[in-house]
Amino acid sequence: MQDFMALTNLAAVAPELILAVGAMVLLMIGAFVGESSSRQVTGLSVALLIVAGFWMIWFPVEGQAFQGAFIMDPFAKLMKLLVLIGSAVAIAMSVGFARQENFDRFEYPILIVLATVGMMLMVSANDMISLYLALEMQALALYVIAAINRESLRSTEAGLKYFVLGALSSGMLLYGMSLIYGFTGHTSFEGIAAAMGEERSLGLIFGIVFVLAGISFKISAVPFHMWTPDVYEGAPTPVTAFFAAAPKVAAMAMLIRVVQSAFEPATNDWQQIITFVAIASMVLGAFAAIGQNNIKRMMAYSSIGHMGFALVGLAAGSEAGVSGVVLYMIIYMAMTLGTFACILAMRRSDGMVEEITDLAGISKTNPMMALMLTVLMFSLAGIPPLAGFWGKYFVFVAAIEAKLYFLAVIGVLASVVGCFYYLRVIKVMWFDESDQGFEPMAGELRIVLGVTGLFTLLYVLVAGPMSDIANAAAKTFF
Repeated sequence: MQDFMALTNLAAVAPELILAVGAMVLLMIGAFVGESSSRQVTGLSVALLIVAGFWMIWFPVEGQAFQGAFIMDPFAKLMKLLVLIGSAVAIAMSVGFARQENFDRFEYPILIVLATVGMMLMVSANDMISLYLALEMQALALYVIAAINRESLRSTEAGLKYFVLGALSSGMLLYGMSLIYGFTGHTSFEGIAAAMGEERSLGLIFGIVFVLAGISFKISAVPFHMWTPDVYEGAPTPVTAFFAAAPKVAAMAMLIRVVQSAFEPATNDWQQIITFVAIASMVLGAFAAIGQNNIKRMMAYSSIGHMGFALVGLAAGSEAGVSGVVLYMIIYMAMTLGTFACILAMRRSDGMVEEITDLAGISKTNPMMALMLTVLMFSLAGIPPLAGFWGKYFVFVAAIEAKLYFLAVIGVLASVVGCFYYLRVIKVMWFDESDQGFEPMAGELRIVLGVTGLFTLLYVLVAGPMSDIANAAAKTFF
């Protein structure tokens, strides 16, 4: 019987094992072959992520493992697939950048694979201890890749800021977990939910607040957003593209599981916290991005705003709300990866450029890139019938159904304010003059931009199946 249980455990964590063992093998290849192996290691890393994804699709194992500390369900499966796609695309997008910016290090794709293992474990964590271990495994790899360009002062500064603030958030999370364990006597999500009675002590409420604060840091929600603009601007652009996609999806999935599983009896308490964080994130994201001239900083504030919009759905505390959040994260990841493909293509003969004004005149020098970036900017702004509009529509509808009318109204107003800085990018591309174009776009960036641009533009054609997938994932908790 014990042998059977052990096999079931291994089957449930097979995708994580594939990535972990594969990363160790790639590390050995890199260590023995040296820097010249970076291209092979990059290709094998992408292949490894694809294999893990296909394994999950072909051998769907559901259930719990390691005495319930790890859970595999439809929600975990979908979010893990998103994480794998985000990581694989981020590695592929960095190939041209690595070649031209002296960024060709075999450690980079391996660290992304190891971070992905941590993210997948975060999505499946069903216990406070397994959640914390997964979170730290992901975070340690992210601190290193933020500072991976050792020759850049900005990159080193970004890594250090991320590490210091990440350690602070980690301490807050641990303190919250210790309070919850002290007042419930459990670390498992089911145990915590069962121990929460009708009357909740002040200490338990404090524990919930600290846990949610620690997780809010990971999704860069206000007031724990302070690292985001500096890290986005300072880290190498492919690293920023990765930060904006996969880790956000994993952290949001972790937040959904914590509030819907462990804190489900305290819905009224955590709803207030999530509502405050959602409003603060939407408003700050909308107004703070207006004055930004660096496009990476603008995207940082944009991501803070978008996490606020996603939290509107979670604040509803309903199945429709969770479904809306899942759908929002799928659309957000596609839009973000497409936008960063354009940012990575902002290269002139003297190197990379990052100012919004540098996009002047690309409608004439590179009309296809200008067209796709216009579609993505309109989508990020939430203009119908593009994908971004539907993402916002579903979370706002969920909030209205939950009678959170003021939250939906603030969301719509913040969305209108946010239109300004997206439209500014479009205006610079189409109406400003420039005598200097960009160098030809790398093949991998063209593919990413084409796929994400078409997905955003033609989303209405796949809206039905996408909603069904999100609903199936949301049913896990209801």
